[in-house]
Amino acid sequence: MEAPQRLLLENASQLVLVCARGEQYLLRDGCARLAVLRDASLVVGLDGRIKAVGQADVIHHQFSGATFERVIDCSGKCVLPGRWIFFIMVQCQRVASLVDAHTHPVWAGDRVHEFAMKLAGATYMEIHQAGGGIHFTVEQTQKAKEEELLSTFRHRLERMQRAGSTLVECKSGYGLSLETELKMLRVIQCAQRSMEIGISSTYCGAHSVPKGKTAAEATDDIVNNHLPKLTELQQSGEIHVDNIDVFCEKGVFDLESTRRILQAGKAAGLQINFHGDELHPMRSAELGAELGARAVSHLEEISDEGITAMARAKCAAVLLPTTAYMLRLKQPRARKMLEEGVIVALGSDFNPNAYCLSMPMVMHLACVNMKMSMTEALAAATINAAYALGKSDTHGSIEAGKQGDLLVINSSRWEHLIYQFGGHDSLIDYVIVKGKVIYQKERCGTTSSY
Repeated sequence: MEAPQRLLLENASQLVLVCARGEQYLLRDGCARLAVLRDASLVVGLDGRIKAVGQADVIHHQFSGATFERVIDCSGKCVLPGRWIFFIMVQCQRVASLVDAHTHPVWAGDRVHEFAMKLAGATYMEIHQAGGGIHFTVEQTQKAKEEELLSTFRHRLERMQRAGSTLVECKSGYGLSLETELKMLRVIQCAQRSMEIGISSTYCGAHSVPKGKTAAEATDDIVNNHLPKLTELQQSGEIHVDNIDVFCEKGVFDLESTRRILQAGKAAGLQINFHGDELHPMRSAELGAELGARAVSHLEEISDEGITAMARAKCAAVLLPTTAYMLRLKQPRARKMLEEGVIVALGSDFNPNAYCLSMPMVMHLACVNMKMSMTEALAAATINAAYALGKSDTHGSIEAGKQGDLLVINSSRWEHLIYQFGGHDSLIDYVIVKGKVIYQKERCGTTSSY
C-alpha cells in the first residue's frame, strides 16, 4: 500500500510549472518560455511539499495504491504556479499562490487624511517634513498595545490570503525606538507561529530618522544598540528575523549611513533587502550590488549604471507599481531592467501610505503602467519574488520538493487573474498552503477560513 498523501490535483489539461529545471529565478527570455505540461497531475505529501508532478497517467500509476486527504479533478483546466504564488487552473478554475516581496503591515492608526493632502498636490517629502507620513504612524504605533497591533496585523494577513498571497515579506519600521521595533517584531513572530501564511520577517529600524536625533545619531543607535539586541534575541530563539532594510533617501539615511547599517546587519547574519533610489537618485542600486544585497526595492530613480550593477550581481529589483501610482511618481524602468538582465520581482508595498493588499492588482498595474507582459508579471510574482526573499529553492514554481502553496480560480485561463482588475474576490475559490485548504469561497457567496 502506497503511503498516504495530502492532496491530489489530477488530469489538468495544462500545468504551468514556471520552472522545470530548478531555476532560482527567470530573466526576460525565460519569462517568455514558461515550462508547461499537458494532461498532468500533481501530488502534495503529508509534509506539505510537492511529491510529484508529471503526466496524468504516470502519476496515476505511481500513486495507484495511495490514499489522499483531498482530491481535486482538474479535467479541462489549467494549473499554474505563482510568485510566492502558485497558479493552478482547474476546468473553469485555476490554482495559484502569490508571494508579496515588500510590505509594511504592522502599524496603528491610518493616514486617510494625508491621501486628501496628496490629492491637493502635497508631495511625500512635504508631508514627511510637516510631521506627517512615517512620523505620524510611528506616534500611533508607539502608543498601541501589542495585542492591538497583532489583531490588526492578522486581519490584514487574512485579506492578503484571500487575494491569493501565501508568502509575505513583513517589515517593522514604525517604531524607530528599540522598544517599539522589538514590539513590532514580536507581533510578526506571533503571527508566524499562529497562522498558516508564510512570513519573511524584516527589521527596518532605519525607516526614518527619529525626532530629536540626527541621521548619524540614529545610525549609531541602530549599530550599537538595536542590532546587538536583535542578535541576542535571535540566538535565544525569542525572535526570528530574516532581512535588514534601510530607507536610503535624501533627508533620511544617506549612502554612507545606509552602508554602515547594512554591513552591520549582514555581519549579524541578516539578508540585505532595502529601499533605494525612490524619490532621488542615491546610487542605492550600486551600493546594493557592491554589498551583495539579495534585493533592492523601489528604484524609480535608478541610474543606468545601477541597472548594470544589479544585473551583474544577481541582485533582485523589487518593483512596487502601487507606490508610483499612488504618489504620482514616474514608474520604475521595468523594461530597461528586463532588457539588461535584472531579476525583476514585484511587491504590493502595503502600508498606510499605499493601501493595497492585492497582488493580482499589483500584477495588473505592472503590466499597464510598467509595460511588463503577463508572463513577466507572473514570474515576478512567483519565482523571482521568492528569489528576492531567499526562498526560490522552496517556493515560486511547481516542482517536486517545493512547498505545496496553491490558488484555485474559477476561470478557464490564468491570465484572468491579471486581466480582471479588482476581480480577484470573485475569481479565487480556494487558497491552499502546504496542501491544506486555508480559505474557500462558498458557492452561496459566503466564505470560510480554516
